[in-house]
Amino acid sequence: MRVCLIIPPSPFLLDERVFPSLGVLKVAAALEQAHLPVEVLDLSGVAAEIAALDTHLEQTEADVFGITATMPQMPSAARIAQRIRRRRPEARLILGGPHPTLVYNSARHEAQQGTPGRGARMLRELQALVDVVVAGDGEKAILEAVGAHPAPVIDAEQPTSVLFLTKPELNAAPLPARHLIDCASYHYAIDGTPAQSLIAQLGCPFGCKFCGGRRSPFLRKVRTRSTHEVIREMRHLFDTYGTKGFMFFDDELNVNTQFAELLRAMIALQDELGVAFRLRGFLKSELLTEEQVALMYEAGFRQVPIGFESGSDRMLTNMQKGATVAENTRCVRILHQHGIQVKALMSIGHPGESAETVTATRDWLLQVQPDDFDLTVITPYPGTPYFDEAVPNPDGTYTYTAKSGDVLHMQDVDHLADVTFYKGIPGAYQAFVWSEALSRSVIVAARDRVDAEVRDRLGLSLSPIPTAAAAYDHSMGVSA
Repeated sequence: MRVCLIIPPSPFLLDERVFPSLGVLKVAAALEQAHLPVEVLDLSGVAAEIAALDTHLEQTEADVFGITATMPQMPSAARIAQRIRRRRPEARLILGGPHPTLVYNSARHEAQQGTPGRGARMLRELQALVDVVVAGDGEKAILEAVGAHPAPVIDAEQPTSVLFLTKPELNAAPLPARHLIDCASYHYAIDGTPAQSLIAQLGCPFGCKFCGGRRSPFLRKVRTRSTHEVIREMRHLFDTYGTKGFMFFDDELNVNTQFAELLRAMIALQDELGVAFRLRGFLKSELLTEEQVALMYEAGFRQVPIGFESGSDRMLTNMQKGATVAENTRCVRILHQHGIQVKALMSIGHPGESAETVTATRDWLLQVQPDDFDLTVITPYPGTPYFDEAVPNPDGTYTYTAKSGDVLHMQDVDHLADVTFYKGIPGAYQAFVWSEALSRSVIVAARDRVDAEVRDRLGLSLSPIPTAAAAYDHSMGVSA
């Protein structure tokens, strides 16, 4: 047996060669640890992915193919699966990653409610593409998926499953198999320092209604790697690649109760190595403290992206963000006082969105003056409460109702074919949601208008944070 793991392209991003898919590389490391031959076909940034796949199929001896996919990657993942099925009908096809996990989560929620709908249909479509669908942690599930008689759907997202990674297992897991891809072809810099990505913790405990996996323990349960293990990975990256820049892709670094301890350990590592790190990572605004920020600057943080989402308390309440406008304002002030740049991740198209709430978002950005910002149109993905709790209308659309009574309407999309519903490229957004006050076209026009006005008035026409990263920040926040 030989396993080929495939990373599909992400054509919706401005630059695909920014950060490699660590999830796939962790699965590859688990296969290596089990002494199973494994290779990685990295199609990130490959425009003619089918031609590249055909070339690889002519050369590889793999008989098992595992494909990872976020929702925006699914059209490419589907084409890849169909091509392998046509060229290698005897091969086993496995699909894992965020999208199948959240589709399974959505289908399970529908089953619990006794109302099978979009989630169940989407899961059936995935099962028609591949032999095995993996939901949740892949490190142990992959060994079952490549076994003699795997189930058509492997559930590794529930803590009751033996395939769900416990915290001790997470800490004992091998580091991502970065040696299986061309790391040098990925390019990202923090404050001019070439950087690589890593993950210090899994899961986000908060209940934002636009975010995927709010019912999934795989994505909701916080599992923190020990300070020792995080430092070990940073030392490994420095020793192996000379890496001095680190992008943390944790949902929120300061959810970790040992965050201050981790920062002090990073400072000590730099002193030991005689280098200066440059760091970047996501934060939760209302959890930020003066002590954290002072240590962050000393550790090397110079810019942080934060999902503030809106300048309207009404919208923040409707989306169940857990932070207020005042808390968000305080967060920006503290970071700026300590010399750390802020990238504000903002979004419009929430339940009850109106001209007034969009104006409030514009005004807040002008008030706090972030060093950069990203303004996107919300897309309800499977596994998000916006999607899962929406009810069908006679015309085929769906409506989500917030606790306040404010509503959000949405149009269904074909997750195996449509990429247009997701855009990481400013100026090319489309809205598949609308409120009572704002139509789809008005939401897009409002997004473009606010983006242009704020950038002009704050002098942000040229972002101080690399453009390539701009496409990733919000894509990670809502990847499904």
